[in-house]
Amino acid sequence: MQPPSRRCESAKGTDMSSTAQPSNGTVSYSVERDAAGDVATVTLNRPETLNSMNDEFMNDITEAFGMVAADGNVRAVVLTGAGRGFCSGADLRNAAAGDAEGFDAAAAGEATTDSMDNAFHPAIRAVAECPVPTVARINGVTAGGGIGLALSCDVAIAARSAFFVATFGPRLGIVPDLGTTWQLPMRVGRARALGMSLLGERVTADQAAEWGLVWKTVDDAELDGAVAQVVDVLRRSSPAAMARIRSAIDGAMQRDLSDQLDVEMGHQAVLIPQNMAHGAEAFLAKTDPSFPGNRY
Repeated sequence: MQPPSRRCESAKGTDMSSTAQPSNGTVSYSVERDAAGDVATVTLNRPETLNSMNDEFMNDITEAFGMVAADGNVRAVVLTGAGRGFCSGADLRNAAAGDAEGFDAAAAGEATTDSMDNAFHPAIRAVAECPVPTVARINGVTAGGGIGLALSCDVAIAARSAFFVATFGPRLGIVPDLGTTWQLPMRVGRARALGMSLLGERVTADQAAEWGLVWKTVDDAELDGAVAQVVDVLRRSSPAAMARIRSAIDGAMQRDLSDQLDVEMGHQAVLIPQNMAHGAEAFLAKTDPSFPGNRY
């Protein structure tokens, strides 16, 4: 794997921005440097296919989020798509080969497993396990595995023109993947998860917000502003608190209430001595708090 190319540019005042190109060139990575905390943007960059997925594309996502993990100054990440789509799911242009004479189904099954093990799943894990909060900026169509990718982020904000469609079952004859069968029932309940997966009907951005599939929906012209507001909150928050909040909530479904109380207590035992005085002082002075920058 070749190291990504990097470029730094001076911005207004003391701010800086940097860009990088993951190895396969299907994803772009940039960081807005700011005294309040740096914010990375990972842009899915196959607009000619509505940012459809293949192995190279998924490897680039993994690489980009590895850059985030390696940069201790980044406080939040925005994941978005170039062009009219967020992500349209798997690139289907070679899938019709299954109808060809002499097609080897066993070999195709092994190739599928290899691709998911070595490209697709590492990318989803890289997003879900990112050490800083992740924001999905959903700018357009989100279909198939693109749903799993979007829902791997902590906060999702959708443009009103965006929509979601689980194409797996009725159109492709396969099971929802990339974590979709895990994400959907937890977010929208069994009935809606099955309705989306079995019927493949289009879910509008407004429906998605009403169901809890995304955090909020805004008019298309307001998308960048809404994302910027969320990012500003995250970049000014305690990285350690953000990490521990995500950990506590993500693990809650595997614990009972008594165990969860103990988990919360353990986090507070670390965070209250570290952060509480900063927050209380800022609250009383009616200013924004300034927290230590450690991630955990």
